[in-house]
Amino acid sequence: MTANTIPTTAVDPYLDGNFAPVRKEITTDNLQVVGQLPPDLAGMFVRNGPNPQWPPIGKYHWFDGDGMLHGVQISDGKASYRNRYVQTRGWKIEHEAGKAIWSGFLEAPQMDNPHGAYKNTGNTALIWHAGQILALNEGGVPHAIKLPELGTIGEYTYNGKLVSAFTAHPKVDPVTGEMMFFGYSFMPPYLQYSIVSAAGELLQTVPIDIPQPVMMHDFAITENYTIFMDLPLTLSAERAHRGEPLLMFESDRPSRFGIVPRLGNNNNIRWFESSPCYVFHTLNAYEAGDEVVLIASRMSSTSVLVSEDNQLDPDANIPRLHQWRFNLKTGTVREQQLDDVAAEFPRVNENFLGQKTRYGYVGKLANNPLPLFDGVIKYDLSSGTSQTHQFGEGRYGGEAVFAPRPGATNEDDGWLITFVYDEGSGTSELVVVNAQDITSEPVARVIIPQRVPYGFHGTWVSEEQLTINY
Repeated sequence: MTANTIPTTAVDPYLDGNFAPVRKEITTDNLQVVGQLPPDLAGMFVRNGPNPQWPPIGKYHWFDGDGMLHGVQISDGKASYRNRYVQTRGWKIEHEAGKAIWSGFLEAPQMDNPHGAYKNTGNTALIWHAGQILALNEGGVPHAIKLPELGTIGEYTYNGKLVSAFTAHPKVDPVTGEMMFFGYSFMPPYLQYSIVSAAGELLQTVPIDIPQPVMMHDFAITENYTIFMDLPLTLSAERAHRGEPLLMFESDRPSRFGIVPRLGNNNNIRWFESSPCYVFHTLNAYEAGDEVVLIASRMSSTSVLVSEDNQLDPDANIPRLHQWRFNLKTGTVREQQLDDVAAEFPRVNENFLGQKTRYGYVGKLANNPLPLFDGVIKYDLSSGTSQTHQFGEGRYGGEAVFAPRPGATNEDDGWLITFVYDEGSGTSELVVVNAQDITSEPVARVIIPQRVPYGFHGTWVSEEQLTINY
């Protein structure tokens, strides 16, 4: 097979088409550019995603694949590409064995696996903080990555101080430089909250009480607060023993949102209840007088990690942008749908994270049973309007990451960057869109020399940050 050949299989849609893994790790310089890369766009776009090294054991879920990083480095109007596996402990064991050792989310936990019941794939997201970029998977420790090579340095435990799992979506305060993260667990404490200093020192980890273990994928920060989401996607060993799903959405449970001062703990967290829902990803949060405002892609319910979908909810698994306003004075909650368009993978200009932003950028989901994005929506949250950049017929992309223009003063002065796959030609591109002129054609399309499978989350590392990565 050539590098661009797509295998076909009747086994699983997530092993087929552009969800299928690529087998080669390559490095290519001087890539073909259609249009012109902006001269002041300099740095590296890196995206994480699942790329199973070997045929899976049993049923395969998209979340199961080994992490693979795809990076495009841009400088002086030129671009280079490389892709590398995140070489986790599990990846190394399976690489040596020449086969899969772990089964995935849709199979029963392998309690008798001598290497452990769970594999940290490192496949979900990335964060740059304190001079280091980390590949993340919420079930385990982060992995430090060397830039621009994308080589795996190894597990990153903050000099042994890391005592919890590490969310795939930590938040860096652009003003203080602090990074907040959390870890959830099947065993008590079910939730732990941590803060890392701007210099990269793990300062504190405190337990936060929640009634039972839940899958908590994301959270949010404001200038003074951290917001946790205790949503009714619950984990239950008792259910599993009865032959029912370990993970289940309990539609009769309310959603709970916990707001804690940045340096607070379980003693001063305040909980607010709202209608049952699930949120994979938050856009942003901020403070407005007595209120804390949260904006996120909300689903009325989800069966995304349950093998059998027996729900009656017609809106299950359909994310739409919503807003919650939590009044710290009165204890009331106001929940509002902001748009009826299905949209996920929300991002903002992260130089304004935790502050009131005018703009948000969210992937527009195609009318397809698979999670395909046919465009990116720019929301003007002040006016309640939106504009959409369409990728084009038969072209599907992913999360659009905001790369700010160096020295910019306007919030939307920069570019939206994502990989796009063209089903007609079977090729992948890095697409660069002017965020201030989102409905226009991309300013540049970088042709990638091999197919880039659909994946999860990415980040933009500026040229200045690249020079201090160690």
